[in-house]
Amino acid sequence: MEGPQSVSLVLLLSLLLPLGPPWHTAAQRCPQICVCDNSRRHVACRHQNLTEVPHAIPEMTQRLDLQGNMLKVIPPAAFQDLPYLTHLDLQHCQVELVAEGAFRGLGRLLFLNLASNRLSVLPQEALDGLGSLRRLELEKNMLEELRPGTFGALGALSTLNLAHNALVYLPAMAFQGLMRTRWLQLAHNALSVLAPEALAGLPALRRLSLHHNELQALPGPALSQAGSLARLELGYNPFTYAGEEDGLALPSLRELMLDHGALQALDPRAFAHCPRLHTLDLRGNQLDTLPPLQGPGQLRRLWLQGNPLWCGCQARPLLEWLARARVRSDAACRGPLRLRGEALDALRPSDLRCPGETAEEDEGEELGRPRSPPGAPDGEDGAQPCPRPCVCVSESRHSGCEGRGLQAVPRGFPNDTQLLDLRHNHFPVVPREAFPGLGHLVSLHLQHCGIAGLEAGALAGLGSLLYLYLSDNQLSGLSAAALGGAPRLGYLYLERNHFQQVPGSALRALPGLFSLHLQDNALGRLAPGDLAGVQALRWLYLSGNRITQVSPGALGSARELEKLHLDRNQLREVPTEALEGLPALLELQLSGNPLRALQDGAFQPVGQSLQHLFLNSSGLEQVAPGAFSGLGPRLRSLHLQKNQLQALPSLLGLSQLELVDLSGNPFLCDCQLLPLHRWLTGLNLHVGATCAAPPSALGQRVKAATAVFEACPGWAARKAKRTPGARRARMKGRRQGADKVGKQRGRP
Repeated sequence: MEGPQSVSLVLLLSLLLPLGPPWHTAAQRCPQICVCDNSRRHVACRHQNLTEVPHAIPEMTQRLDLQGNMLKVIPPAAFQDLPYLTHLDLQHCQVELVAEGAFRGLGRLLFLNLASNRLSVLPQEALDGLGSLRRLELEKNMLEELRPGTFGALGALSTLNLAHNALVYLPAMAFQGLMRTRWLQLAHNALSVLAPEALAGLPALRRLSLHHNELQALPGPALSQAGSLARLELGYNPFTYAGEEDGLALPSLRELMLDHGALQALDPRAFAHCPRLHTLDLRGNQLDTLPPLQGPGQLRRLWLQGNPLWCGCQARPLLEWLARARVRSDAACRGPLRLRGEALDALRPSDLRCPGETAEEDEGEELGRPRSPPGAPDGEDGAQPCPRPCVCVSESRHSGCEGRGLQAVPRGFPNDTQLLDLRHNHFPVVPREAFPGLGHLVSLHLQHCGIAGLEAGALAGLGSLLYLYLSDNQLSGLSAAALGGAPRLGYLYLERNHFQQVPGSALRALPGLFSLHLQDNALGRLAPGDLAGVQALRWLYLSGNRITQVSPGALGSARELEKLHLDRNQLREVPTEALEGLPALLELQLSGNPLRALQDGAFQPVGQSLQHLFLNSSGLEQVAPGAFSGLGPRLRSLHLQKNQLQALPSLLGLSQLELVDLSGNPFLCDCQLLPLHRWLTGLNLHVGATCAAPPSALGQRVKAATAVFEACPGWAARKAKRTPGARRARMKGRRQGADKVGKQRGRP
């Protein structure tokens, strides 16, 4: 019996032994500048200024993290020696070109992150070979166009993220081949046109994000190609009207977001072909009335907060329909005065009166009602004049003369024009009464026109204007007399001009200003009075200027401010005193300033409201123990990546964090960092904090480098108090760090 057993043993050894040396070799190979976790087959080479993919990465690697390098070009077959990769992270690598066939050989890849690079185009075969890919991140690049067939090889893709690019147009069949894609993200682009077949070939699409674009009309035919859509996000687009003629037909749609746009009128049958619609979000538009909606019989939620609803007798059908159809709504009355602020669904039909129905009715209230342009075509023949070099479309009430070489503002547009596009012409000066007869104009585009000044009365008669785009011109100042004809203006875009100070006196003419964009000008400071008169301001964008000081009181007039972007300036300290008097601030952007240090109580004035704080890439070297004091109640995200922090105090007070990014900091993992380690151990978030020293812990996660901290005073006493979940996390970290620090555990 021993003979056959011996033969079997020899045969088994002969089969196994050849496999040993190659795997042993693969386990030992690791580029010197990388961190290799052989047990999990993870390799990280982050923020090493690499200009090419490093050689000698173990062949069996499944996750490769190269973010924060300087690759610039991904050449053909760049990863052909890594056939087992499932996750590849190339974000923040300054990538300008992905060559055709760059990812060939990665048939097992599930996740590819190319976000925050400099891609302006994707070659047609750049993504070939990724037949198993489930998620592709391309956000925050500079993509201006998509070529049909670009994604044709991604038949298994579930999520495609193209947000924060520069797309202006989607061609037909742009996403051909994405048979399993369920979520397509196109938010924060400049999309104004979708070809009717742009979304064809997406049979599994359930969610489409198109918010924060430049859509001038509801692109019904294009959207209706995605017949399986359940959630459609179209907020923050400037179209003013939606009707049945827009052709929106989505039989599976459950949620439709049209919030914070420029809607002034809605046809009763606008959503008649969306029978399963359950939630309709119309918050933050310009609707002063709304008809009962016909068609979506399953509608249960209608959000209308932030609209100037007029609760006169014309609102009775809406009130009765809400009750009859059992639709929950947050509608509140803007007027008349006696009902201002009242919830519509708390009123009775008899409360909604017309002028003259009672002697108590104040005629002045009706005079204060905001005017709305007609919501639907009025049945006229539409034979209205249009300047010779321009195009005027009566159905959408849009007129345009983009890029026609005009040297003066043309006249003679149809009186019902609601959007006027004059971009890429040459008007050194906008003269007095430049837009006669355009009292219904809502959106005016004057970007790239070489404008150096607006004469007094330039906007006279534009009483309905909400959006004014003056970006990329030669402006260094504005006057109240120039803007005085547009008292309802809500969004003013002045990016990339020559302003050296905030045009405060001009802003006094805009009492309803909601969003002010002054990015990439030459502002040097914010002084008291710069924002006087803008009590309604919610968003203030001052990124990319030369601001060295924000004086106390400079922001005090904007008590409703929710977003403040001061990133990419020259601030050397947090303007704590200037933040006094901003009780509604939700988002503060300070990244890219030479801050170096955070003092105690730096954000105390906004501690009760702030939700998102950006301090990344600010050269931070020191953070005082009480720097974040008072921020606990509402803070959701904290961005501290790409600084010079070697230490960071415990963030115990920040109990509601959903995102914290500490990556790209050279943390010194010694006893001084023990409080942060303890905090991270009890945190169920990925924070990206890694040790840069001592050498025994290089590249390890701060959360997992338990062996380094075990010798610290107080460790043993604390250990007994750990929760079971924290102990499990600590043991997991110990196992992950065993290859690098196991031999150090016995040292004092």
